[in-house]
Amino acid sequence: MISVVRFAAVVLLSLGLCAAPALAASLAEAKAAGQVGEKIDGFLGVVDASAPADVRALVDQVNAERGAKYAEIAQKQGASIDAVAKIAGEKLIARAPAGQYVLGADGRWRRK
Repeated sequence: MISVVRFAAVVLLSLGLCAAPALAASLAEAKAAGQVGEKIDGFLGVVDASAPADVRALVDQVNAERGAKYAEIAQKQGASIDAVAKIAGEKLIARAPAGQYVLGADGRWRRK
């Protein structure tokens, strides 16, 4: 049980460290505007189909960074990348503040 808690803590700490400050501000703005949301698979998704190209590029960049971090953690922990990403996704959705979008298990975006 302790190793699972430690594993989750490593995932969350690593996620916080992988986003550059400028990206964090832009990501927070995109989330607040309802353009971007968290998905259960540990990656971001574009909520608003009319989101501008720079928001889509931001989502791609953050997802690439997250994927690399998940792979690094998975290798260190002897886990699969999917398992690491799923734990991160659950934690990121749980931490998402009210008013932000999260992708439900049914595949529909919902305001938290």
